[in-house]
Amino acid sequence: MTIDELFFDVYNKFKLHFYKDVFVNFGNREATLTTVETFCMEVIYAMNKPTISEFAKFVGISPPNAAYKVNCLVKKGYLNRIPSSADRREAYLEVTDKYLDYFNFSVNYANTVIQRMKDNLTKEELESLSHILELMSSEMMPEVPDFKNRVIPQ
Repeated sequence: MTIDELFFDVYNKFKLHFYKDVFVNFGNREATLTTVETFCMEVIYAMNKPTISEFAKFVGISPPNAAYKVNCLVKKGYLNRIPSSADRREAYLEVTDKYLDYFNFSVNYANTVIQRMKDNLTKEELESLSHILELMSSEMMPEVPDFKNRVIPQ
């Protein structure tokens, strides 16, 4: 397989596992999120407490449309608004435990794969993989900002 094929093979396997779990677990719980709301939650979680305007800008929708989606998610208990102490007009969006419980299976599978890599790869292979992933994240994906070290003003 080429590197292209290998990369997309891994990417697709993560997606397929996630979707399979969504369907398997769908019957076990109330269907409270639409597909679009699910995607919104994934984005908001990955953005690490964005404001409504930051969320709207990132996904390319109008602020009123984003506010409507956020209001629905707050009402359903998947999001909290955390008021900014610096600017009362602004609030940060924080996912709730209800959301984390609902979608933790996607993270669980990633953790399973990571543990398998740790168990089966040499120290050198893990260091090489770590280096490659760091380069991919920091230098090869400039279209997607890094939200993990975001500092929320107090």
